[in-house]
Amino acid sequence: MIDDVRAYNRAAWDAAVQRQNEWTVPVTSDQVARARAGDWEVVLTPTRPVPRAWFGELRGARVLGLASGGGQQCPLFAAAGAEVTVFDNSPAQLAQDRAVATRDGLTLRTVEGDMRDLGAFADASFDLIFHPCSNAFVPDVRPVWRECARVLRPGGALLAGATNPVVYTADLARERDGVMQMKYAIPYSDLEHLDDPEVRALHERGDPVSFGHTLEDLIGGQLDAGLVITGFFEDRWTTAPEPIHRFLPCYFATRAVRPA
Repeated sequence: MIDDVRAYNRAAWDAAVQRQNEWTVPVTSDQVARARAGDWEVVLTPTRPVPRAWFGELRGARVLGLASGGGQQCPLFAAAGAEVTVFDNSPAQLAQDRAVATRDGLTLRTVEGDMRDLGAFADASFDLIFHPCSNAFVPDVRPVWRECARVLRPGGALLAGATNPVVYTADLARERDGVMQMKYAIPYSDLEHLDDPEVRALHERGDPVSFGHTLEDLIGGQLDAGLVITGFFEDRWTTAPEPIHRFLPCYFATRAVRPA
């Protein structure tokens, strides 16, 4: 039984840092040096770099890395001249950003918290929000969009990654046999399937609790929060082990603007 999703996932991501999960390994000093010279790229989804045009001018911009700890993207924004705040549920992930900042002489701020509650920040605090696929780790994504819209300045942009909910419909056991079969309904919650041996095995190895949100919540929720979507792309994770990734792009990213 998992009573507190936030606490459970905090511990899971702290442990992932100790295991050097690929989404917790910080950028190198060489990458930071190149970012200082204007040569950098980051991902919202597993592999496809975010178009530079989505960012606008970073120098002097107030940037929020939302649920984006791990020392992978935010230090590059700081090196490119942005005023960066990293907000994440995992103390160990935030420590990765601070370690890079100390190592490479960067200035950034870290704040621990729940992505659904940005009460630590005033209205219109940021010019840009960078938010990867980490919204799969909260049961309701709509509060995330509402809070993003609130803390963005008019004309500011939210860059967000998300998992296509079709990923959560698959029978994991059949996937490992090389056959894809539909098993779960969307919206999906690990909490509703902890008695399933396949789901239970994921959590026994320390994976965080995941949720498959509807496209209506992932995309329509941004629109309902008052944002205007101005960019969209999909991404394939070709090295992922599950067969479903061979058939369609399983991730997407949006650029949404708070109207001026």
